Amino acid sequence: MKRKATVQRKTSETDIKIDINIDGSGQYEVDTSVPFMDHMLSLMSKHGFFDLKIKARGDTNVDSHHTVEDVGICLGEGFKQALGKKDGIVRYGEASVPMVEAMASVVLDISDRPFLVYNSKLKKGKTGEFDTELIWEFFRAFSSSAGITLHINVMYGKDTHHTIEAVFKAFGRALDKATTIDRRIEGVMSTKGKL
Repeated sequence: MKRKATVQRKTSETDIKIDINIDGSGQYEVDTSVPFMDHMLSLMSKHGFFDLKIKARGDTNVDSHHTVEDVGICLGEGFKQALGKKDGIVRYGEASVPMVEAMASVVLDISDRPFLVYNSKLKKGKTGEFDTELIWEFFRAFSSSAGITLHINVMYGKDTHHTIEAVFKAFGRALDKATTIDRRIEGVMSTKGKL
């Protein structure tokens, strides 16, 4: 079974195409027209060992909000499609990642119960030209579209860039664990027989 998907979304605000291969090797081509987001998504792909190709254009003359949110929507849809019926997946994943002085933990459940817990002391503001509150928007959109329960905890960190980087690396690693196929699992990992 090939766990791949292509998602396209075109609105009056954005035009996005995403190709994802869950069983990849961490190859990426990311161009969202939001450089900081490109960097974070590339890290997520590399550390999650999935192949990711993203081409996105949006109304960044206004700000990056629509682009970042819609990329989250499309990426979540891509994961959901690529996982199909979710047969054999471990379902749960967790990872903690340090980035110099920052530490972040991500725990998730591929459950068809979308929910986001985002505990971060990131101050509203910018890292370079990027609005830091858009990180929450991205993960909210992803968890809703993918149907996952997602807990993100930033334990500490002084440098905003380092802190966000730790989150995205941990997210990639947690996704890798949760989407791993375990041959001992028949059907889905649930006593109900359905996720």
